[in-house]
This record gives sequence, C-alpha cells and structure tokens, in this order.
Amino acid sequence: MTKELIINTTEQGTEIALLEDKILVELHSQLADANFTAGDIYLGKVKKLIPGLNAAFVDVGFEKDAFLHYTDLSPFVRSLLKFTHLAMNEHDENSFDFAKFKVEPEIIKTGKITEVLNGKPNVLVQILKEPIAQKGPRLTCEISLPGRYVVVTPFTNIVAVSRKIHSSDERKRLQKIIEAIKPFNLGVIVRTAAEGMPAAELHEDLLSLEETWKGIQKTLKGAVPPQKILSEQGKTNSILRDLLNEDFNKITVNDKAIFTDTKNYIQRIAPQKVDIISHYNSSIPIFDQYGITKQVKAAFGRTVNLPSGAYLIIEHTEALHVIDVNSGYKSVSNNQEQNALETNLEAAAEIARQLRLRDLGGIIVIDFIDMKLLENKKRLSEEMEGFMLHDRAKHAVLPISKFGLMQVTRQRMKPEMNINTSEVCPSCNGTGKISSALILEDEIAKNLNYLISQKHKALTIQVHPIVYTYLTCGFPSRRMKWSWKYKQKVKVISNSNYSLTEFRFFDDGEDEIKL
Repeated sequence: MTKELIINTTEQGTEIALLEDKILVELHSQLADANFTAGDIYLGKVKKLIPGLNAAFVDVGFEKDAFLHYTDLSPFVRSLLKFTHLAMNEHDENSFDFAKFKVEPEIIKTGKITEVLNGKPNVLVQILKEPIAQKGPRLTCEISLPGRYVVVTPFTNIVAVSRKIHSSDERKRLQKIIEAIKPFNLGVIVRTAAEGMPAAELHEDLLSLEETWKGIQKTLKGAVPPQKILSEQGKTNSILRDLLNEDFNKITVNDKAIFTDTKNYIQRIAPQKVDIISHYNSSIPIFDQYGITKQVKAAFGRTVNLPSGAYLIIEHTEALHVIDVNSGYKSVSNNQEQNALETNLEAAAEIARQLRLRDLGGIIVIDFIDMKLLENKKRLSEEMEGFMLHDRAKHAVLPISKFGLMQVTRQRMKPEMNINTSEVCPSCNGTGKISSALILEDEIAKNLNYLISQKHKALTIQVHPIVYTYLTCGFPSRRMKWSWKYKQKVKVISNSNYSLTEFRFFDDGEDEIKL
C-alpha cells in the first residue's frame, strides 16, 4: 500500500488529505486560528465541582467551561497539582529540579472529585476531546507528550512497550534501553514505530520530549489561568509522526512555509525519507490536480454510490449513526445469496473508509443486505474487522445480530467532518440543488459500461446541451473514446429540456432503457 499526503493551504487554514493507493481515506482541516486541539496543554482554573457527576468544570478560555471527570484525573493528580503550584510560584529557574520532585501518593479509583479538587485550584490539563456541537472540550490530567518512538508520562517511572511489538526479544531490548536512559520521574511508553530502531535514535527522541517538559515548567512560571501552555504540533507533523513509514512515498505541499517546516521535521525524524516531499506550484488547485475535490464530492452527502451500482444511505441521529446498504439495480449472477455477499463486502470496505473520512464516532448501526448462511455472515464480520485495521481511532466491531444488523463503536476525537456536496443549480437560478456535476461523467460511463455488458448495442445518450458539448468537444472526444473502447457506435444527443445533470439511454429502436 502506498500513502500520499496532499496539503492545501489557504488564508482560512490548512486542509490535509491522506491517500492510500490514490483513494482518499482521511481528510483533516485546521483553521488558521485553531485553538483547543486535542493534545494542547492549558493551565486551567476549576470553576465548579459537580458531586452528582463526580466531575468538575474547568475554565481553559473556551466560551463554555471544559469538562473533567474523576476517571480522567490520573492517579498522580496530587503530584500534578503540587507541580503546577511549585512551577507557577518558583522564583529562581534553578530552584525547582523535577528529577528531585517528590511524587505524592496516588488517588484511589473510586474516590470523590470533591476530595481531590477541593478549594478549586489551578490545574494543568490536556485537551482529550475537542469541542463538539454544544459541548466544551473534555479534559484529562493524565499529561502525555508523544514523540516519534516514545510517549512520555510525568510523575511515574514505569516503562511500557507497545503490545503490537510481538517479538519477546525485541520487547526486552527496548525495555532495557529505555530503563538505562530514562530520566527520573518521567514514565515512558515505547511506540510500535520504535521496533528495530537503534538506541541513539530512541535517546534523541526521549531527550527532545524531556526538553519539552522542561519548557512547560518554564512557561508555567508566573502564568495566569486560563492560558495555553503548549500547543500540539501542527496537523501535518502530528500525522507524519504517527503514520510515516516505508509505505509513505509522497508528500505534496502548496505552501512554501509549510513545505520548509515539514521538510525540516522529516529531516529530523526520518532523514532517509526527506526526498518524498515536494512543493506544488501551479495555477490548478492542488486538490483538483490530485482528484481529491472529485472524491470529496462523491464521498460526502447522504447517499454514497459504489462502483457496482449499490449505494449507501448514511443518516445521523442524536444518539447514533445509521448506515443502510442497498443493492441498487445491478446484479452479478442469479444467485441471490452470492449477490448479497459480494455487495455487502464492497459496502463494508466503503463503510470503513467513510468512518475514517468523516470521523464518525459513537455507535454506528449498519443494516447490510440480508444473508441466510452463517458462514457468509461470519465472513462479512471478519472482513469488516480487516477493513478497520488501518483506522487509528479505537473501535470495536460486533458480529451481525439475529436482526441482520452490525454494530460498530468508534472513538471520535474531533468534530465530525461534514461537507455540503450540493451545488446551486444554474437551470433554476439557485432555487433548487443538484448533485455535483464533477461526478456526472463517471456516472454516465458507469451506466454505459453496465448496459453494454448486458448486450445492448447502438446506444444513444440524451443529455443537457452543456453536457453534450463537454462529451463531444475535442479530439478525441469522450464520446469517441467510448466508441473505441467498446468497439461500437455510441451516439450523444443534446436535449434542452433536460436538467444539467439529467441523462437517459435509448436503444437502436429509440426506446428508452430504464435503469
């Protein structure tokens, strides 16, 4: 699998598209003045304790107070409160040595928030979930600083190795290296990317995170809540930090400053991959050049069409997301069970992509086409789990229930990606809306291919005059290419009574073919 990162920067902010084998699988956006991003660290002030919820509301500068539950306090929250107080009030930069900091006893899992945050203190917090809809950010006191190979967690001396590293010898090697170089009072989690890496690179990554923690300590001196203490690095770098591997073979950026920053970052974390980044400089928008705009138009919206003619209906309710799989009008064989299985497998792959692309979270209920055989249901569940393997969000896939429904739970860390794919219709001066014209040619070609596969010949396509011009202009025109491809005449006729995106097929007897 090849991975490409296409970065589009405008005055409003930055859009980042992740392509896997040329298919859009993730789309991230970051406003130029974005705040309260997951991973940002703030100095907050406890405003209100809610014993009934065992939670607190904390002022971090957002229009609504952020939410902090007892379970997100961290066992070492007393040490964090003590550290925050000492760092804010230290008079001499060298008077507070974190390596000599005395860690306080851990809190119990079943305790009360009023016992820990009594007096409504200032507290160092990290954004766990970004503001969503009417809710403020969700916070955690379990501060973590992620690097390329390790994650640092203050106030503990634990060393843990990712479970995805299966070799016992490699796990022991990494454990031994980290224990030898780890600073006191900083716990370390070894990431999967560290597998096989030399001790020098692990040490460099760890030293960088130690300096970041020292920087937090310095920034806290004299700080007044609410105040941002540390920004999570840009979306581009955070994606590269988590995803950059041998499969990554191209990064294209249309902004010179981000190009330079990204190149410097890659030079630091993976110098052998520095040549994969290039600066895009053309009058054609970068997302149009790489087909991303077209994929966005086709992938977002209530209805998502699949290559076979099947389609998905995606609905959002207050409590969950519902996805309905429909077979459409096309079938591969006369075996209904086999048709249902193949359509469901195609839909499952697209659903896994849609979950990543839109960042759908919570409970997702999928109504697949009914199948009778247990082995087919089992295969569909297994394939769905396989399609979800590349999803970085925590998720769980449940087997198909007796009602034919599959339930998926997925963690969401930011607001759901929702893009309006409708365009103002030029035929009615903006009083109605139509599906995007960007994908019209593909729709016509897909239906043409299907009809010819069903032995239809001498086909005529009637379209709007604007579309007629588009299909017949140039040499070779799109109509000519179709004729050459299928080795038969394909006729295109203009019909001014049609709407812009309307098209119909007719046979050689001038009878309309109903699709």
